[in-house]
Amino acid sequence: MSDAVRLTLGDDGVLVATMDLPGRPMNVVTDALLAGIAAAVARLAEPGVKGLVLASGKADFCAGGDIDRMSRWTTPKEPFEASMAMKRVLRQLETQGKPVVAAIAGHALGGGLELALACHARIALDDPRLKLGQPEVKLGLLPGGGGTVRLSRLVGIQATLQICGEGADFTPQQALATGFVTALAPTPEALMQVARDWIAANPKARQPWDAPKFRFPGGDSRSPAMAPLWAMAPAIAYAKGRGLYPAVRHIMSAVFEGGLLDFDAASTVESRYFAACCTSIESANLIGTLWYGLNAVKKGASRPAGLAPSMVTKLGVLGAGMMGAGIAHVAARAGVEVVLVDTTQEAAERGKAHAQALLDAAVKKGRSTPEKAAALLGRITPTTDFARLAGCELVVEAVFEDRAIKAGVTRQAEAVLGPDAVFASNTSTLPITGLAQASARPAQFIGLHFFSPVEKMPLVEIIVGAQTADETLARGFDFVRQIGKTPIVVNDARGFYTSRVFGTYVMEGLAMLGEGVHPRTVEEAGLQAGMPMPPLALQDEVSLSLAVHVADQTRADLAADPTAQGRPWAEHPGMAVARALCERGRVGRKAGRGFYDYDDAGGKRLWPGLAALFPPAPQQPPMRELVDRLQFAQAVESARCLEEGVLRSATDGNVGSILGWGFAPCHGGTLRFIDAMGAEAFAARADELTARHGPRFEPPALVRAHARAGTRLG
Repeated sequence: MSDAVRLTLGDDGVLVATMDLPGRPMNVVTDALLAGIAAAVARLAEPGVKGLVLASGKADFCAGGDIDRMSRWTTPKEPFEASMAMKRVLRQLETQGKPVVAAIAGHALGGGLELALACHARIALDDPRLKLGQPEVKLGLLPGGGGTVRLSRLVGIQATLQICGEGADFTPQQALATGFVTALAPTPEALMQVARDWIAANPKARQPWDAPKFRFPGGDSRSPAMAPLWAMAPAIAYAKGRGLYPAVRHIMSAVFEGGLLDFDAASTVESRYFAACCTSIESANLIGTLWYGLNAVKKGASRPAGLAPSMVTKLGVLGAGMMGAGIAHVAARAGVEVVLVDTTQEAAERGKAHAQALLDAAVKKGRSTPEKAAALLGRITPTTDFARLAGCELVVEAVFEDRAIKAGVTRQAEAVLGPDAVFASNTSTLPITGLAQASARPAQFIGLHFFSPVEKMPLVEIIVGAQTADETLARGFDFVRQIGKTPIVVNDARGFYTSRVFGTYVMEGLAMLGEGVHPRTVEEAGLQAGMPMPPLALQDEVSLSLAVHVADQTRADLAADPTAQGRPWAEHPGMAVARALCERGRVGRKAGRGFYDYDDAGGKRLWPGLAALFPPAPQQPPMRELVDRLQFAQAVESARCLEEGVLRSATDGNVGSILGWGFAPCHGGTLRFIDAMGAEAFAARADELTARHGPRFEPPALVRAHARAGTRLG
C-alpha cells in the first residue's frame, strides 16, 4: 500500500482511496500520489470490488501540481514526460471498467481537478467556500493532466476556454451549473453516501468520450457552430493580454487542436503545449513572484522575528471618505469592532453607508446573507467623538493629504488612546518620520498605506519611520494579515515605494503627450506594456489636481529642507501637462472631465481638445520606444528604491509592484523585469533612453554593479 493513498474496502464492495500525502499540508500531484492511485486501480480488478471513491484525508481534495518540482525543470522533455506519466495513470483509472467517483470535500484546483475529471462522477460538498477550477494560467501554465481534453468533451469548447483561459474559481453550485460537477452533498457525511449510491446505480459507468457515438457538447473544432468562436477568441485574448501571456495562446491552441483529434492524440498535444509553458520566461516570472515571493511575504519574511503575534479587536478609523470607509469595511468584515470618526455625524454616517452599499451588492449576488450583513454593519460605529476611540489597539488615520490636518487628528486621538496603542497613517506620499513629529510616542507611529478601492485591492504598504519600533511593525503586519491583505514593508521616504514608482508610469505617459505623441498611441503603449489601465485614463482616475497638489507640497517641503528626499528636486516633464489641464478645470473623472470626457452613463472618450493643446507630431515614435519608456521608468525607479534602502527586499518590490499598481505580472515585478533581461542588457537600453529622454532613465549604480558581476538584484 502506498503511504500517499490509503485503501479501505467496505462491506458494500466500494474501495475508498484516501489521498493523504505525508509531510505536506495539502495533497499535490507527485509521483508518490500517482503511484498510490495506480495501486487503487490495480485493486479494482479484484472480483469483490464494485467501484472506487477517490477522497482526501486533508482539508482540501488536492491543490494541484508540485510547483517545487516544476521549478526545477530546465528542458521541455521533463514536463512533457511528467505530464504524460500522469495521463497514463488517469487513463487507466477511467477505462478499467468499474465506476470511480471523486468525493470532493475541499478545494480541487489545477491538477486536483484533473484527478477528479478522470473519475466517472464528481460529488462535491455544497459549501460556497469550496473552490474548484483550473487556475494554471495565473502562473503562466496550462492544465497538463488532461484538463483541456476532458473539459472540452464534458462541458464544451467555449466553456473550456473560459475555465482554463481565465483561471477563475468556481463554487460547487457554479461547477454543477457549468457541468463539471455531477451532484452536490449537503454534509461531509452525506458526501460519502452519495458517492457510494452513485456507484451502486452506475455499475457499468464509462466516460462520455469513450462511448462509440460521442459528440462534443456544442460541436468540435471543425463544427460550423464553432466558427464564430474561433474567429473571435484570438482577438478577445489579445485585447485582454496584448499577447504578453503565451499560456493563453497555448490554451487556445491545445483546445482547438484537441477538438480535431481523438482523445489520446489530444492528450499528447496538450502535454506539448504544457511543456512550452513550463519552460517560458513568463511562467518563471509568475511562479517566482506570485508563488514563491508572495508566499514568503504572507508567511512573514518582512516581519520582525521573535515577537508574539497580535490581534486587533477594536480599531479606530479617522476620516470616513472612500479610503476610511473602505478600511472600516474590511476590518469589520474580519470581525473587528470599528469606530469611524469624521468631522460631522453626516459624514461619518456616509462612510458607514459605503459598507452598506457593498453588503447590499454582496447579498444580491448571493455572496452574503442579510444576517451576516447586519452583523458586519453592527460592528461599525460612526461618530464625531474622539473619546469613542478609547480601548482601540490601533487607529488608522485616513484624512486629507495635508500635514497640519493629520497632525491635529493625531493629537486628538492619542489623547484618549491607551499607552500600548499604535497610531498609523494611511498617507500615500508624506514621509512617516515627519508626520510622527506630531505624535507623543513616535515609536508607536507607523504608515499603513492602503490602495483604492480598499475592499478589492490586496496590498497594504507598511512604512517604517525613523523611530518606529519593531513591536509596532509586527503589530501593523499582523493587522494587515488579520484583515486578509498582503503586507510589504518599506523604509520611510517621500512617496515611499509604491506611490513613487507608480507616479513614474503615469507621468511618463503625460510627458509623451506633451512631446506630441498621439493620445491614443500613448494609451495603447500603456496596454502593450502590460498595465491594467493606460496612463492618461489612470491619471484621470487618481485626479490631476491631486498630482499637482502633491508636486507643490513636495517642492515646498524640499525648499524648507533640501535633504528631505536625498536627491535634488526636478519636476517631471509630465507635470506641465497635468498643470495645463488643471488650469482649464479638467481635473479628472471626479469632475467629469480630464484627459477624457465622461457621460452620465459611465462612458468616456478622449477629449477632442487634446489635439489643439498638444498637437500630435507629424512623425510618431515607434511603439517599442514608448513601451520601453513606460516599463523602464518604473524599473529604474524601483532599482533606485532598492539602492537607497527604501525597499528592504527585492521580493517586497516585485510583489508590491504587481499587487499595488498592476505592473505586468508576466514580468514578475519591476525588479524581476531587470533580472529577466539581465542587468547588463537593461543598463545598456537604459543608457539609450537616457540619451534621448533625460536623466530620469539613468540606471543606478546598483544595476551597473550587478551588470559587471553578472548577478541578479533579487
